[in-house]
Amino acid sequence: MLRDGALGFGAVALSALMADRSQGALSAQRPTARVGTHHAPRARNVIFLYMDGGVSHVDSFDPKPRLQREDGKPFGLKMEPTQFEENGAVLRNLWDFKPYGQSGTPVSDLFPFVGSCADDLCVIRSMVSNFSEHNAANYFLHCGTGMAGRPSMGAWTTYGLGSENRDLPGYVVLDGGLIPSGGVDCFASGFLPANYQASLLRNQWPALANVEPREGQPNRQRNKLAALRMLDQGTLQELGRPDALEAAISNYELAYRMQMAVPEATDIAGESEATRRLYGFDAPFEHTRSYARQCLVARRLVERGVRFIELTCPRAHGGQRWDAHGDLRNNHSLNARAIDQPIAALLIDLKTRGLLNETLVFWSGEFGRTPFAQGRDGRDHNPFGFSLWLAGGGVRGGMTYGATDDYGYKAVENAVHIHDLHATMLHLLGFDHERLTYRFGGRDHRLTDVHGHVVKALLA
Repeated sequence: MLRDGALGFGAVALSALMADRSQGALSAQRPTARVGTHHAPRARNVIFLYMDGGVSHVDSFDPKPRLQREDGKPFGLKMEPTQFEENGAVLRNLWDFKPYGQSGTPVSDLFPFVGSCADDLCVIRSMVSNFSEHNAANYFLHCGTGMAGRPSMGAWTTYGLGSENRDLPGYVVLDGGLIPSGGVDCFASGFLPANYQASLLRNQWPALANVEPREGQPNRQRNKLAALRMLDQGTLQELGRPDALEAAISNYELAYRMQMAVPEATDIAGESEATRRLYGFDAPFEHTRSYARQCLVARRLVERGVRFIELTCPRAHGGQRWDAHGDLRNNHSLNARAIDQPIAALLIDLKTRGLLNETLVFWSGEFGRTPFAQGRDGRDHNPFGFSLWLAGGGVRGGMTYGATDDYGYKAVENAVHIHDLHATMLHLLGFDHERLTYRFGGRDHRLTDVHGHVVKALLA
């Protein structure tokens, strides 16, 4: 024991212990980190419902009567350069809108189930991104910069808050079948210690490959891990304390504990029949059933203290995501059919269990789509003004914020930048985004770079 402690192995265990619970992930790897949050948090967890490829906001949460009137006519504003430059005429809203809830929030017929939760939604219609290409826009949405190599918002969240469950990762991505453009770098820890990157779980049971130990007896597995520790100790003594090695050691230990915790957390066999029906496990569309599993597992992970959970999209429209450069009606209809009921069920279930108030749920793609057609029946990428929504976690429900122009092309009222979204999210989690920093390359870095402000109008 003394020998192991002298070689620093006790510090690895200590760092894991000090990363537990909500006092923050203070460890030897972040000696200048603040203990605890900067102010009282409104949210303890985040569920990010990522809409891969970019949903058409003018067909979902931002109705534009002018598009109906000018369908097929030349577009009346200057067109910015688009991804594929096959710009056509004005294309009308392909789905009807109607008001939902006491708030009267307009939602299109794509999302009748989500519309039924309108009084819990804070719809932002004036989002702005810096990038119109998928990879860069995904890095920007996930990591606050348009290139790979920076920490994702999930990594920043766990860096700041630590974990509430020592047997589960603090940051989990539930893989529905489509990894975002840009790949797993969207979920990376960047220059933060490697133990803050996401753990990717499969949307099936068991959720982890090779989660069952190969050894027939528990003591044999423990002996193997002890041998690994002995080898790692020698390497630590020779090389110092490289982050990659310490993260690997930490991951061995976490993986050992996850062999029990992950199967229990992702096994939905014990859920009631009423809960399963609510989420859509009896739906005729297989991708509704698939996404229902993701949403239900997300709720179970929140209950077990996982801080940040991202859900990726199922292959409801093959490999086309929401990226409807053509065949917009079929693309969006199938993708919406997959996610609509499960997302509404997740909101209802969290609210019923008293978890929505402390869980920030947000729904977004990397950008929106153009109000004019690409070709005949598609829409190109539009980062100049698009919609997303937030729910729970200290945001005001039953409201819309900001506006795009009459075509739905550009934000013209209360524009909200991606940096502002990140700043507001961190505020709800209890952090001043200007003070949650990490020293790297000679300067203090943060998720919002040198930009962003908290959008106080969104707060309850």
